[in-house]
Amino acid sequence: MRTLRWVATLILVLTVMVVARAGFGATTYEVGMSSRVFKPAHARNWRGAKTEALVTTIWYPVSVDAAVHEEPVVIGPPEGPLFLAGSAAADAPIAAAPAKFPVVMLSHGTGGAALQLAWLGTVLARHGFIAVGVNHPGNNALEPYTAEGFVLWWERATDISDALDALLSDPTFGPHVDEGRIGAAGFSIGGYTVLELAGARTDQERFLKACETDPTLHKCVVPEMKNMGDPERMLAKVRASSAESMARGGASYRDQRVRAVFAIAPAVGQAFDADGFREVTIPVSMVVGAADRIAPVATNAGRFLALMPNAHLTVLPGGVAHYTFLDTCTDAGKAKLPVYCGDAEGVDREKAHTTVSEMAVKFFDRNLR
Repeated sequence: MRTLRWVATLILVLTVMVVARAGFGATTYEVGMSSRVFKPAHARNWRGAKTEALVTTIWYPVSVDAAVHEEPVVIGPPEGPLFLAGSAAADAPIAAAPAKFPVVMLSHGTGGAALQLAWLGTVLARHGFIAVGVNHPGNNALEPYTAEGFVLWWERATDISDALDALLSDPTFGPHVDEGRIGAAGFSIGGYTVLELAGARTDQERFLKACETDPTLHKCVVPEMKNMGDPERMLAKVRASSAESMARGGASYRDQRVRAVFAIAPAVGQAFDADGFREVTIPVSMVVGAADRIAPVATNAGRFLALMPNAHLTVLPGGVAHYTFLDTCTDAGKAKLPVYCGDAEGVDREKAHTTVSEMAVKFFDRNLR
């Protein structure tokens, strides 16, 4: 009997190994990087942004046999970059085989930019995914912030859906997209964004009441808002300028093409009531650092977990905090941007990135079959 059990176990292990090797992660590629400026033809809310377009970064698989060379990518001035954004070959030809690839849409944190998720986008591309990062209008670091960009969170989901529409129509990438294998991943308010794409519904008034009760809460005034003025005046301005958007804040922004979502340190937990995740039925994976004070696990991902039947949560131990999930900082970045680069003693940001990106690859490999 013991021998039979051992044989059965061995067969099971071998089967799992074969299945794993057959997944998207079985082949590795060089990484290509390209950019697009998508301009949806339909009317939409640009949140007062200077650039009325979806500026998009695309990481994608390139054949290892292609005569291309990856180059380091940085964020900040070339003479003194602040962040390291992986390496990629600019505008290299997308791999010819297989004919189509799965896609992961990416949503950055508040006030950030698509390139701040390069640590994830490049790894996804290396493992056979097309990763598409959108700069959210009015709320990205490449142009002036707007009050609407910080307040109208749900519009971010429309950004992702519109960018996906444009990607499918793009003459270079569209023909290589497997429309049956589309996922989404996001960080912080980007984590909220992908949960909206999964079917979550926002109750912003609930969030605002929590901030009125205790305005010192980190989730109410994040560092990126420090130059935006009084939050109450911001809110009043948005209510006057964007009444139509505010009225539909609690609507569903479910994109049926998105089959699985990966939320990193998802934020604004108080924006969901007990029924907020009732319509979320697709697989959801969440990861957060135990030392996160911007989106603490107890009031954000931990609470979401209890409200979603098909979700999983991983808490990274030790001093892993919110901004650990930004790109790796240079020495100049650490000196100039201590809020975003000051990891706790003993925290290896690149190691955390490796752990989480491997989790994401396995999650999408498993759920986008």
